[in-house]
Amino acid sequence: MTVIIDYKAGNTQSVMNVLDKIGEPYLLSCDPQDLIAAERLILPGVGHAAPAMKQLQKQGLDQIISHFEKPFLGICLGMQIMYEYSEEGNTACLGLIPGTIRKFIPSKSLKVPHMGWNDIDLDINQSLFKGLNERESVYFVHSYFADFEESSTIGITEYARRFSAAVRYKNFMGLQFHPEKSGKVGQTMIENFIKMK
Repeated sequence: MTVIIDYKAGNTQSVMNVLDKIGEPYLLSCDPQDLIAAERLILPGVGHAAPAMKQLQKQGLDQIISHFEKPFLGICLGMQIMYEYSEEGNTACLGLIPGTIRKFIPSKSLKVPHMGWNDIDLDINQSLFKGLNERESVYFVHSYFADFEESSTIGITEYARRFSAAVRYKNFMGLQFHPEKSGKVGQTMIENFIKMK
């Protein structure tokens, strides 16, 4: 069973919608036993890193996530709090992926948040991207980004600078963009994730 982690960080409904569309059964839960028993976990998220982390810690889910050994997917804020630290609220995060989440600095030529469709260069050798092209277009909404780190990056986007838009470290995968709002490309990624064991 796929479990969507319910930690009051928003955007769960759009993830549920795409799972409904592809016919994948799921459970929306914050019960630690459900997370432990899950075949795979999805950590969605829209909001602020600091309250998101506080909510996970309050529910005791941070430790369960840290010890999870099956496929795990973080989306948007869910990806950002997989890192060690976020500049958003100067927040210590889950530490699943080495690195820091940094804030885009707005300027006359750079609008923040980064919002809309943007190209992403994918490592198509990754099972998460099976059936996709090396360059695809996906939908972003974010004001913070992950420092580029070659060892964990499986997808790169440029917005003022190059940053990690898709990452993988052991069983933990993260997407900065919203696959559930990225049409057929995003749906393919979700389907590929669901097939992972």
